[in-house]
Amino acid sequence: MTSRRIALLVTLAVLAAAPYWLPGSYYVNIATQILIYAVFALAMDVLLGYGGLVSLGHAGIFGVAAYVVAWFVAAGSGHLFAVVAAIVITLLATAVYAVVALRATGIGFLMITLALGQILWGLAYRWISVTNGDNGLNVASRPAPFGFSLASSTGLYYATLVVFLLALGAMALFVASPFGASLRGTRDQPRRMNALGYHVWMIRFCACLFSGLLSAIAGILFVYYNQFISPQALALTASAEVVLMVISGGAGTLLGPIVGAALVVIMKNVASAYIARWNFLLGAIFVLIVVFMPEGIVPGTVRLTRWLRGAVSGRPVAAVREAGQ
Repeated sequence: MTSRRIALLVTLAVLAAAPYWLPGSYYVNIATQILIYAVFALAMDVLLGYGGLVSLGHAGIFGVAAYVVAWFVAAGSGHLFAVVAAIVITLLATAVYAVVALRATGIGFLMITLALGQILWGLAYRWISVTNGDNGLNVASRPAPFGFSLASSTGLYYATLVVFLLALGAMALFVASPFGASLRGTRDQPRRMNALGYHVWMIRFCACLFSGLLSAIAGILFVYYNQFISPQALALTASAEVVLMVISGGAGTLLGPIVGAALVVIMKNVASAYIARWNFLLGAIFVLIVVFMPEGIVPGTVRLTRWLRGAVSGRPVAAVREAGQ
């Protein structure tokens, strides 16, 4: 058994036992938040890390799924119907979002997604008859899939963990698939991909749909976790946070967005209880990451580990890199 498989099994065991070794339900809820935002960060990584497209409106897609679930549950629909409706409607909204945003790339794509995100935030804030405006919508109950209650923090954590692992598995399949390779090709050499006969726009459009699906899943988990949704969840700051999660952890990697999500959630919920200026500390951490690990925490840690291993063994870094591959 390789060291990578051993590390994977140990990680799964730690996550499965988290409610038993974490000190209280508060920290179990923090772990649940990390998993939810990790799914959201993976959704952003599809576009930012593998597609080279920076979106500042993804919180709008995230919020559409949350609002659809809250609205249908408040109207008396079942949870299963509300979840399916949320995924379908969010994918339709993502399709429109992608058609409009993919008219440009680079800074143009970023500005269009920013505008679309602000439009969705404005609808959530002003369409009072549907969204209840700034007062938001409440979700009175949580579902009980297969008779497994999600009312407790432990039950919700395990349900979120299962969904997270499924999302991570789907992301891993996406990265290893020919489609994932073609998306990376459109990021690095779009003109060459077009000359080779690939439909660059359609590849990016499908990537947007996959990203929207993961964002919808994260939004559904979010609204069931909080049992409440308000326009604040669709604000520009929410989109900026998930972009920072991906960049700080390592764009274009599987573990990077997860590490970035853990960093931001812990700073917001744990460090803020002890440090009044936690925003300043978070900003300082991001500056340090950009200066010393510009590729992100996960790739930077791998690079540092290889360097230390090479320094200890007396071999050059290039030789250590080749041995690790």
